Amino acid sequence: MIYIVEFTEKSKAHAWFAFDRQDLLRKIYISDVRKEWEIFDVMTARELLELLGKTADTAEAREEFPAICSLGVQHGWDTPLYRADYLLGEGIFDVNPISEVDACVAALAQRSLAYKIFWSDTQATAALEHDPVFDNEAGSWGREALNAQLVALEILEGNQ
Repeated sequence: MIYIVEFTEKSKAHAWFAFDRQDLLRKIYISDVRKEWEIFDVMTARELLELLGKTADTAEAREEFPAICSLGVQHGWDTPLYRADYLLGEGIFDVNPISEVDACVAALAQRSLAYKIFWSDTQATAALEHDPVFDNEAGSWGREALNAQLVALEILEGNQ
């Protein structure tokens, strides 16, 4: 399992879990204010124009959507373009690959004062004793939240 501790306000923390990476992504998508395709998307310039009812490399498309056409001309009409608003800026497409996990973690970072992801039961349980993120007053709330989550999922016994 994957465990997430979000520090959302001063002296407040919330811990939650995901069964695997796909579940983590799904939970971030459904809990975010942006639409899924704003958090992460991969399309070509041709596909973008088709969504808008236009044909690639036509005068009409160039006139109405010069930025998309510029991407198509510069990088090729069928080159994957990545959108990740929290990483690139709103509505920006780039040819440099971005992972869906990185885009979703950026969404998580945007809504939290701080966060920590533990990618396994072992990491999460060890963090209760050894992770410096829990070494201050706010961190103690995070430790308590993570401990409660681990107890609820029967990874740890109560009173840890």
